[in-house]
Order: sequence, then structure tokens, then C-alpha cells
Amino acid sequence: MEVRDFGKVGVLMGGPSSEREISLKSGKAVLSALLDSGVEAVGINIVTDNAEENIRLLKGHNLNGVFIALHGRFGEDGAIQKIIEKLKLPYTASGVAASRLAMDKINALKVFKAAGLTVPKSRFIEKSVYEKTKTFENDLGIGLSLVESEQEISAAIELAFQYDQRIIIEEFIRGRELTVGILGEQALPAIEIVPRAKFFDFDAKYHAGSTEYIIPAVLEAGVLKNVQKAALQAHKLLGCFGCSRTDIILSKDGFAYVLEVNTIPGMTSTSLLPKAAKVVGIDFNQLCIKLLELAYAKTKN
Repeated sequence: MEVRDFGKVGVLMGGPSSEREISLKSGKAVLSALLDSGVEAVGINIVTDNAEENIRLLKGHNLNGVFIALHGRFGEDGAIQKIIEKLKLPYTASGVAASRLAMDKINALKVFKAAGLTVPKSRFIEKSVYEKTKTFENDLGIGLSLVESEQEISAAIELAFQYDQRIIIEEFIRGRELTVGILGEQALPAIEIVPRAKFFDFDAKYHAGSTEYIIPAVLEAGVLKNVQKAALQAHKLLGCFGCSRTDIILSKDGFAYVLEVNTIPGMTSTSLLPKAAKVVGIDFNQLCIKLLELAYAKTKN
């Protein structure tokens, strides 16, 4: 597909979520890559989750297609996808249903488990229920906030409820942290994440020098195949499209525990999906074009 065939492409960035600043970085990187490749592209700063305001905003740019570089709420939860579908525009990344399901970590884990994927033991708590008793019967061992003692559980639960009405409490799996990107219907090389802190939290992800990335991960051929197979299966089970990135813990006894699927991974030249793509000879500009090609091909089918 020639770049002129894309017409005018809007790169959506920013958004109202807590991941706004990261999204702006992704969006600016994608916009630069598309312009460098000769695509007529324009950056569009999303500042509200109001559907009508965003419809007017997108209509005002007379777009032929959309590249979504929004992270978190109103980016990965199907809401912006629903708006774009109303405008009948091709767009990158997963559709409404898949985005909503992947963002719903609780139900996504249930889907994975039902299909036979290995997932951590977990418990789901509704804030309204927890507020009545303020108690949690721990039958998981000790797991995340990262919680290392029984005494820390209550504080971790209260902290989690500051971000959502439903929370997940999971057992902590000791092992190697891996992430596997999917591009099209192909699994990319696995990346091993080695945080200098105890685990891969927000600070470890975004603060320079906080984490070492081994690209590609050094794994036995059979182990790599199983990890990639689990990531691709998770991608397909949720109905994802275009690309995704699955986070996995490889336990000491060799099981690949699927944690979650990210439907719109970070999209800067130093983000993990682009790094994995680069291993197989796809540079950042090519990756952005590939995602647009997939989006436009889906619309034609």
C-alpha cells in the first residue's frame, strides 16, 4: 500500500487518563514517524472523554484514518474506538469489544483460565462489599501491591481502591518477567524485564536506569516457543487486532503465567513493542506504517 493511499491520518494522543503524559510521548513519536514516511498526518490532542466533543474534534480534521496512541482509560477501554467507528474511519489497534475486555483485567483472566492458559491464583474484590467488613481472607499466599506480609494487605487494598471500584489480588509468582509483542498474527521475540526494584511498577517502567531489558530474552527454544504461543493465544482469545503486548511471568518450574494483555503498547522508539519489532528487522517507521496497513486492510475486508 502506498503512503498516499492512507489520505489524512489523525494521530490521537494525550487523553484524560493518568497515562496522559506517556500517551503524548507515544503520539509525538508516531506522528514524527508517519511524517518522515511521507504520510499526511496530524496530531490530535484528546483532552476530554465527552463523546460529542470528540466527534466534533475528529470531524473538524476531515480524516481518512486514525492512529490511536492513547493509553489507559478512554484509549484502551473501547470508548474512543466506539467513537471512531461511528465516523466509519479505519483505525489502528483492537476493536471495541476486545479493548473493553483486555482493559477489564478481572474478566480477561477468567477468559485465559477457561481456555487453559496458566494464570496466577487471584481474588476479585468489589469496593462496596469490602467497605462493609474491611476484612480479606487471604488464601493466596502473599502477593501484590507488592505485599510481603499479612499486615500490609489492608493498606494495599485501600490504595488500590483509590484507582478503581474493583481490584485484583493475585498470588506472587517468583520467576522471570517477560513481555511478548504480537504484530499482525505473529509473535515477536520475547523481552526479559529485569527491574532494579522488587518488581516492574510504574517507576521501574518509566524512570531511566530503573530497569534492564534483555532483547531478545535468552531462553531455550522450547521455552521461547511456549511463551510466544501463550502470548498469541491470549491475543486471540480477547479478539485483539493489529498489535498487542502480553506480560508473562516464567516461573522457576517453567510455567508461563499470563498476567495481562496491553492492546495499545507504548509507541516510542524506546518502547518494548518497537524494540521487539526491531529484532526482526522492522524499524519504528516501518512498524507505524505496518499498523496503518493492517487497519486499512481490515476496513476493506
